[in-house]
Amino acid sequence: MSLRSFLGKQFIDVIDWTEPGDGILAYRYPMQDREVQNGGQLTVRDSQMALFVNEGRIADQFGPGLYTLNTRTLPILTYLMNWDKAFQSPFKSDVYFFSTRQQINQHWGTPQPVTIRDKEFGAVRIRAFGIYSYNLTDPKTFYQKISGSREQYMVADLEGQLRETMVGTLTNVFAQSSVPFLDMAANQTQLGQKVAELLQPVFKDLGLALDSFVVENLSMPEELQKVLDQRIGMNMIGDMNRYTQYEVAQSIPIAAANEGGGAAGIGAGLGAGMGMAQAMMNSMKSAGGESQPSGSANPAPPTGGAPGADSKFCVECGKPMPRAGKFCPECGKAQQ
Repeated sequence: MSLRSFLGKQFIDVIDWTEPGDGILAYRYPMQDREVQNGGQLTVRDSQMALFVNEGRIADQFGPGLYTLNTRTLPILTYLMNWDKAFQSPFKSDVYFFSTRQQINQHWGTPQPVTIRDKEFGAVRIRAFGIYSYNLTDPKTFYQKISGSREQYMVADLEGQLRETMVGTLTNVFAQSSVPFLDMAANQTQLGQKVAELLQPVFKDLGLALDSFVVENLSMPEELQKVLDQRIGMNMIGDMNRYTQYEVAQSIPIAAANEGGGAAGIGAGLGAGMGMAQAMMNSMKSAGGESQPSGSANPAPPTGGAPGADSKFCVECGKPMPRAGKFCPECGKAQQ
């Protein structure tokens, strides 16, 4: 080495790193044309770890603390460089800092609905999303498998890999689960814990630890959600016969309170409603297997001919009706 080259080199007495912002997982300390003084200081702050790499080979690792760099604190590098105990010269080595603090509020979600087989609904499609957090625990593994010799490795660089791994694991949990969708949606905490348990080995293999995995929401696509809402509404109604009778009973006081003036129109609506309710109940009875008797105890009088003593004809449709009735039970027309 020429004298000029030697004088042009910079010798580093202190090595440290302060994170300039969020999202950095690994950072390579700038060492171009610089060498580390023997006896120099290395500062590793809380939530950091440092790694020395010599000519592509991983050497010594440091946790939080203040270190004097010599053959005693750099045993692996000393071995790789064949230093003796009297070593005093500056040395060159790559130094990497790693952030070990939690990377929180990381989002995951299913880009496409996941199709599963449900005991209650058959084949259904489910969407899911939530958040997770993790931290870097093993710099050597992370350096070897993920970050390598890059000057800087960001959380965003790893996000896609982790998210797709989570979705794949979640899909397998859905496929193997015999829990109905409605029960699954009601036990999102337990579902998150199950997925986290399966993801832990995957994160560890990358030099990471999964700290939390939260399922915020499970839902069906909008068109299937509408069908589910309709089904829930029908279950809430319960007995359709009793519901129809209740609706008709509620309409009678309203019609009575409006007798006169617009009574004809209200009466027509009430009559039509009662006829519809009767038709619905008859239809449900037929569907339920109930059969009407072949003969009726009180057969309706024929549409033609004179009405009986207790009957009259509707002024609108001409059908027989009770003489004392104010509205025709067939068309709902108010009578004179």
